[in-house]
Amino acid sequence: RMDQALLLVRNELPAQGLRLAALSGSCHQCLYQFLAFVPPSDGSLMKPGTAAVMVDTQHPLTLLLNGSVSDRELCKIQYHFGEFGNYSLVVKTLSTSTKTVSCDLVINEGPINSYLPILFAFLFYMGILAILIVGRLFMKIDPVRNWVYKKLNYRETERLINSELGSPNTTDSVSSDPTPHLWSTASRQRLRSLDTFRGLSLIIMVFVNYGGGKYWFFKHASWNGKLHFPSALFSRFVFIMGTSVSLSLSSMLRCGSSKEKVLGKILWRSFLLILLGIIVVNPNYCLGPLSWDNLRIPGVLQRLGFTYLVVAALELMFTRAQAESGTLETPCPALRDILPYWPQWIFILMLEVIWLCLTFLLPVPGCPRGYLGPGGIGDFGKYPNCTGGAAGYIDRLLLGEKHIYQHPSSSVIYQTTMPYDPEGILGTINTIFMAFLGLQAGKIILFYKDQHKQIMSRFAVWSIVMGIISAILTKCSKEEGFIPINKNLWSISYVTTMSCFAFILLLLIYYLVDVKRLWSGAPFFYPGMNSILVYTGHEVFENYFPFKWKMQDSQSHAEHLTQNLTATTLWVIISYLLYRKRIFWKI
Repeated sequence: RMDQALLLVRNELPAQGLRLAALSGSCHQCLYQFLAFVPPSDGSLMKPGTAAVMVDTQHPLTLLLNGSVSDRELCKIQYHFGEFGNYSLVVKTLSTSTKTVSCDLVINEGPINSYLPILFAFLFYMGILAILIVGRLFMKIDPVRNWVYKKLNYRETERLINSELGSPNTTDSVSSDPTPHLWSTASRQRLRSLDTFRGLSLIIMVFVNYGGGKYWFFKHASWNGKLHFPSALFSRFVFIMGTSVSLSLSSMLRCGSSKEKVLGKILWRSFLLILLGIIVVNPNYCLGPLSWDNLRIPGVLQRLGFTYLVVAALELMFTRAQAESGTLETPCPALRDILPYWPQWIFILMLEVIWLCLTFLLPVPGCPRGYLGPGGIGDFGKYPNCTGGAAGYIDRLLLGEKHIYQHPSSSVIYQTTMPYDPEGILGTINTIFMAFLGLQAGKIILFYKDQHKQIMSRFAVWSIVMGIISAILTKCSKEEGFIPINKNLWSISYVTTMSCFAFILLLLIYYLVDVKRLWSGAPFFYPGMNSILVYTGHEVFENYFPFKWKMQDSQSHAEHLTQNLTATTLWVIISYLLYRKRIFWKI
């Protein structure tokens, strides 16, 4: 099968059988898992005892062979097997006097290179990019450009989009600099970098949700550390949502909307997101009515909806007119985008204190206080039913075991049996913190409008500060820190690490798209403009043609990668067509 190799164990020891066990290199402090018993050789027939087992090829393995008579360790081998490879492990006695045993690993048939499809896909998309670049060069020719704009009605589409709320304009500037700015047409346009950032995160999330070619590095980490590609996607989406909240609320208030009216919109949008999330994560479209007995309550959109409610209401509640008009004097001008909002910081710090107290002080039956492990066979199997510690316990207590996610990422490597929801209740606190950091990015854009160096330098400073905090919390290690990086738990170190990368990524995209205009943001800009529609659509139509079809070989990374990339590309094309038709689904 995919991500497996065949291992044939040949036991030439006449006196005793062998017990073969294995330990995955990605499993921290785990118990060895029994694989097979290898019978002793038949001395009279000169026939060795044999056993064939399938071994995992995703991570390095440690193989342990013990004798069945004395249970003595005979040999231990560390090896990273290749996919679809055929191997033999020959166990024999080198010296009958000293009873020295040798274990030799032989490659019978070499593994395949399962990463070639990724290379071919990369070259394919680079070819498309080259064609687009050539097309852009042709667009610099005036007759060609005018003809294309006339056919696509491009300028009218841009005018419509830039009139949307959330597009900061000259009246949004909260800089204390009394000198009037001379704004260009480009300065009044919607910040394409924000939609590009959102679209980039969304499209990669869609690809990962569709399967990511069934490659292990496109899957969520089993537990601590190992910031796999998918681990950063949802956090970036939360981050840019916070940034958009700052810009959109500022725009609405400056357009004359009352706080009561804006609060009503916030409540309604949050309700719709949560309701939509519950419908999307419980797809029983072909199985009859929705079963309330097994209804999953938490989910991605549910967490986004609640996070949006808290962060938007917090911003609305503590927004100060003097601070937003730029007339409020602060003791430290360098912190003018922070000090006027000190009540918000107090609120966020209180939430973090609550998270720390619940995580490390809440008694969990049968588990050590402050446990952050995966349970199962982790921690040498001492706490098999303690998956997630306090976070898992709170969800099971308040929501019920049947109403949370039943197949957490820890179940594969750590063989956990307890349900655990990565979008559970306790982790939502740190999701709010992540969105709040994104909110700060939005305030920077508003306070330092058209001051590109100031904006980028502050993004860099925030990234450095978050990186330092992460280094302290984790001790720059995967498992040995005070609070390890953990996406399942949404640990505070995970938030600071992801926000460190998010500030840097936003800085780069802002520089390329909005400052130097070296990149239009395409193709990610288009799904970023229709993020709710693309996310909901890819979930609802996941199992329908043309997003999915019957494969000839379901054990082929190439076929899975082709299907997943095709489905993802289709959503980019759909979002582009909707953009051209001026169709934008807003909640």
